[in-house]
Amino acid sequence: MTTSTALRRIQKELRDITNQPLENCKVEADESNLLEWNVTITAESDSPYKGGTFKYKLSLPQNFPFKAPTVTFKTKIYHPGINEEGAICVPVLRDEWKPSVTLATVLAIIQEKLNNPSPDDPFEPEIAAMLKNDKSKFLSTAKEWTKKYAM
Repeated sequence: MTTSTALRRIQKELRDITNQPLENCKVEADESNLLEWNVTITAESDSPYKGGTFKYKLSLPQNFPFKAPTVTFKTKIYHPGINEEGAICVPVLRDEWKPSVTLATVLAIIQEKLNNPSPDDPFEPEIAAMLKNDKSKFLSTAKEWTKKYAM
């Protein structure tokens, strides 16, 4: 059961995000279950994923904000920080989570991670190695997957 404190915080954050949306990021909360958000990111023009639209689910725990949300990408993506199951590797969703972190901040961090893949702290070591050692092959594969799954 979600506490009224958690629900008030989630409603306030959703209002804030609706009133000041992030560029290239759309959030839809399930009216019947405010713990489930569907998020869509349109990749930036200088990203390896440009032209792609990527969807993920943001699931808020019952004891939010004391526990971090979980994120699951629904759109397949060739990215060193997002694995086959759609989980994303960002410290703020793991050991760096604090109750003071806003969901707008989480959305911005995920968007930044998507647009700027890094071989550091990877979920997919092979993709990270390709980004590091054969960037042109990484970029062509990322573009190929974007065309195939995100357009």
